Amino acid sequence: MSLTTDNVRPSGTPNAWRIGALTIAGVFMGISELVFCAAALATAKFRFGFGIETLRTLAFVVIVFGNQATTYTNRERQHMGSCRPSRWLVGSSVADLLIASTLAIFGIAMAPLPVVVVGVTLVAAAAFAFVVDFAKVPVFKRLGIV
Repeated sequence: MSLTTDNVRPSGTPNAWRIGALTIAGVFMGISELVFCAAALATAKFRFGFGIETLRTLAFVVIVFGNQATTYTNRERQHMGSCRPSRWLVGSSVADLLIASTLAIFGIAMAPLPVVVVGVTLVAAAAFAFVVDFAKVPVFKRLGIV
């Protein structure tokens, strides 16, 4: 619901719903998040030896953080910083991140994760957002949806 309050700029010209291009853009964004999630879980499993219960908690955190990152990269056709998000959007994002982090750190209904793991995951999600945002603009331009 907070996305309905967002401050994104409307298109300067009438839009044509080019479903093929929009689908390709969606696949690009979806695969990007899948790669982020898989890389985080693979790193935790093979580099740090996390067990299945801890991996489940990490999967929850990575999905929540990755979805927040994707929300901010998807809200505009241009780069993330080109338009300020609404207060409601930022507030709901902060609440989402705090709730997910609290559940994971304190092990509420899941295995607990160390604070440092949650923090590193948050930083990784922010880095993921910037990388995807950097790649998104030329992809969207090539698809003709800018």
